[in-house]
Amino acid sequence: MSQSPYATVRIARDNSRPTGLDYIKNIFKSFTEFHGDRRFADDAAVVGGIATLSDRPVTVIAIEKGHTAKERAARNFGAPHPEGYRKALRLMKQAEKFSRPVICFIDTSGAYCGVGAEERGQGQAIAENLMEMSTLRVPVISILIGEGGSGGALALAVSDRVWMLQNAVYSVISPEGCASILWKDSTKAESAAQSLKLTAEDAKELGVIERIISENDIGKKEFYERIKKLITEELEALSEDCDLVSKRYERFRRMGAPKISDSPRDM
Repeated sequence: MSQSPYATVRIARDNSRPTGLDYIKNIFKSFTEFHGDRRFADDAAVVGGIATLSDRPVTVIAIEKGHTAKERAARNFGAPHPEGYRKALRLMKQAEKFSRPVICFIDTSGAYCGVGAEERGQGQAIAENLMEMSTLRVPVISILIGEGGSGGALALAVSDRVWMLQNAVYSVISPEGCASILWKDSTKAESAAQSLKLTAEDAKELGVIERIISENDIGKKEFYERIKKLITEELEALSEDCDLVSKRYERFRRMGAPKISDSPRDM
């Protein structure tokens, strides 16, 4: 019997799961981190910079949660402020200028919703990312490695290819938030999760993602090597495409349409 959607949510939130920095350290070489949005501050919840993938320069961006309580507090539990999204956009525009592909690793319950974040334009920062990513003239691949919550995740996922790990989730709202709104009772999160269609299988069925990545050997060398191979092969194919922007537009226009054919699945 397959696990329930809410069981998948709990796995996606597990502190022991690899975080964005784990993927960066194990897949890429010569990573140089860049800081700041050139407007307000540096957001530790978003890590980004340049690296090499199979000797090819790339821009890598990750939403980082951390593992320990101290790390998670320092990273604001993976909930980016607007300056985090502006930093990500700065790096993506820089990547476009120098013809570097962009790879994003997403793991967030959602953008930070504090007063300061709203005062500094959280909604505008997310909206600008959505608009600018839709027209980037370099290949963009986004991988959901844990939680993919609302616009906080979508702000790094307007991409040519969006993949999910087998036990990652992708949803417009958390199950607890949904239950609080619909039933005024967050304890009904399990029922909400069932209705939200937030699992990788659901997202693939709806055409929201192209690939589900197996979590066999997760965290081990073989796991990272497999993902590295997948990214390398996909970038080679995308780099030969001279019509990225219009195809990216069509990709999002097709979302929710009836499934026509199977997409590749890495097992």
